[in-house]
Amino acid sequence: MQGVQEFAEEYFAAATDPDHERYFALFGDDIVVHDDGHSHEGLTAVRRWRAEVPPVRYDLRDVTGTATACQAVAEVSGAFPGSPVTLRFTFERDARGKITLLDITP
Repeated sequence: MQGVQEFAEEYFAAATDPDHERYFALFGDDIVVHDDGHSHEGLTAVRRWRAEVPPVRYDLRDVTGTATACQAVAEVSGAFPGSPVTLRFTFERDARGKITLLDITP
């Protein structure tokens, strides 16, 4: 399993890649995403959630944790109210390195 810095860099690169499948390949089938007060359970729900996210830019500021549980802080900017905003991305990953939980908070 890749280190936490490399994982975070890959996550944010995939999140902005026009090839959306690169992004979805990072998640396990039973993924749960918490974002903006809503929960999205399962890959199908995550696909719907992601389709509603406007194009943004991520500037990775900090990464801490372990290979299976880490946090990344990024400045997120784009065409949305309050841009830019600094957000914390908390990840849990399984033994294969797939994301099983993503919690996005201010």
